Amino acid sequence: MERTIITMLREASQKYQDRAYTTKKFDGKWIACSFKETEDITNKIAASFLKGNFKVEDKVAILSEGSSEWVNIELAVIKARGVSVPLSIKLTESEIAFRVNHSEATMIAVSHNTIEKVVNAYAEFDHKVILIYLDKKDNRIKDIAKKMSWKKDVDYYIFDDLVSAGEKVLAKDKDIVENSINDINENDVINICYTSGTTGNPKGIMLSHLNYWANSHDAVKLFELPDASFETLIVLPVDHSFAHTVGIYTAFLRGITLHFVDSGKTNASIIRNFPINLKEVNPIFMMTVPSISGSFMKKMKQGIQKKGGIIEKIFNNGLEAAIIRNGDGFNKPKGFIRVKTFFPYFIANILIFKKLREVFGSRIKYCVGGGALLEAKQQHFFGAIGVPVFQGYGLTEAAPIISSNSPKSYKFGTSGRVAPSIECKIMLDDGTEAKVNQRGEIVIKGDNVMKGYFKNEKASNEVLKDGWLYTGDLGYYDEDGFLVVTGRAKALLISKEGEKYSPEEVEEIMFNNVDIINQLLVFNDHKPSTTALVTLQEENVKALLKAKGVKDSKEAYDLIINTLKSYEDKATMIPTMWHPARFALIEKPFSEDDGLVNSTMKLVRYKTIEFYKDRIDLLYDNPEENRKVNLEIIEKLFF
Repeated sequence: MERTIITMLREASQKYQDRAYTTKKFDGKWIACSFKETEDITNKIAASFLKGNFKVEDKVAILSEGSSEWVNIELAVIKARGVSVPLSIKLTESEIAFRVNHSEATMIAVSHNTIEKVVNAYAEFDHKVILIYLDKKDNRIKDIAKKMSWKKDVDYYIFDDLVSAGEKVLAKDKDIVENSINDINENDVINICYTSGTTGNPKGIMLSHLNYWANSHDAVKLFELPDASFETLIVLPVDHSFAHTVGIYTAFLRGITLHFVDSGKTNASIIRNFPINLKEVNPIFMMTVPSISGSFMKKMKQGIQKKGGIIEKIFNNGLEAAIIRNGDGFNKPKGFIRVKTFFPYFIANILIFKKLREVFGSRIKYCVGGGALLEAKQQHFFGAIGVPVFQGYGLTEAAPIISSNSPKSYKFGTSGRVAPSIECKIMLDDGTEAKVNQRGEIVIKGDNVMKGYFKNEKASNEVLKDGWLYTGDLGYYDEDGFLVVTGRAKALLISKEGEKYSPEEVEEIMFNNVDIINQLLVFNDHKPSTTALVTLQEENVKALLKAKGVKDSKEAYDLIINTLKSYEDKATMIPTMWHPARFALIEKPFSEDDGLVNSTMKLVRYKTIEFYKDRIDLLYDNPEENRKVNLEIIEKLFF
């Protein structure tokens, strides 16, 4: 039996039949598409493609928020032996054009929320691209078609029309899709997924049926997922490799129901509707990224602080007790410590933690974090209140799961156990394998490893060597066999003498110990000292200034800088040369609008460094002027 996504879909359609596979909200109601319906609809769309001018390995880009239609278009493309190109809805018009041109996509599927952006990008396309409208025919597509002089079923298609046309094709040629599927090979490329470009220009990652088949089966084994009982709310963009694999494909293996957050009339609606949909859907588990879970943690803490008094005291005592009781998750304290911490934890759990958990609904078991390293303080916090967020590690090049913590085995501050089918080594610069607790580059081998970068043999050869994927990430195995990821090799701090260190290690310990930090970038590029760009948690700063009775900006400056350095007694394992000596306070958060964070809210380091080059130069060349700018920002924000 071929190990393909289509095999997985067909087995799911037979096993789970009328169980809801995907759902979306339309006109105030949740509309479900079952596993059986998905098989039927995708056959019809594939038939439409095959009867037209669609050729083997034709590329179809998809730029839309998550929906049943998104999933159905991709699966239909795969059945027709094409290649889907998932795109982030947060891309700029030029970024869309680059990916469409580079991938040679002949079609692009869009929603009512993304069509304007794509139409504006059309002038930059270097070849003809047919548009597929994933929504019902409406005035928006009519007006655009008129403006662009498009002809229906020539320059653009409506999703429902593709389904209807395919039904007619199958009535005349019932084997057209079956014949296409029979020619599928497990090593065929089915996705070209573009990197987010956090360290340079995006590359198109070629992933095959086998890549996803292997990674989906690993996900089931890592988490021991039960059969036909789990439901999840998909808040992550489905072009994100984590949601793509663990959501769309792994669902086939265990009959998982995927509810997509209501995108409303604008993409901004996703953020507004998320908490509403959480209560409506009442998921059993969720996929998240640090920015989302961090926002939940921040709002929960702020809500408790506003109540103040006995409630805040019970919460703080209970949280501290629960964190002590949990230990690192793998090694938990016993005996007297558990007895001593039981009562404050018990009271907080009954009176406060239970209510905090209700934010996620009444059925939530756990969340799984991906996209970026999850600070240990988040792991400890959510573990304490009873909704653990399990940190995982992966790369799109690995389809993407490499390791993860899970309910059966977890350790805070680590990225968990390596997936069952993957070989993972830690390699030193001299080509030897590292020992326990010795840091080196993470290198993996397995059926999940990509085929390479599309039209970029040089970049492929740099990371794929003798079947091994050199991830470019640094990490080590700890004494308990957990993988600890410490950062990107290419984003290293480099001292004047050429010594190197991971900025993420410094950033994480600062995040975990300094609660006035909102965002942080630690920097050293062959300089005599390390510095940092910081955006502040304004509410926490205001509370600090009030508690200390600070009245003017100069006094506030000294307090803020000293607070930023207060982590140092907890950073004894990090050489002092990597502790930031100076700070540039940044007035507004690093944002997607400025291109400084990507679609998963991960900091794009090189762009942020370029964007704030003048501030970084001040840190080194004119510290007094930097202090003056910092004072002005403090004055503006807090006085």
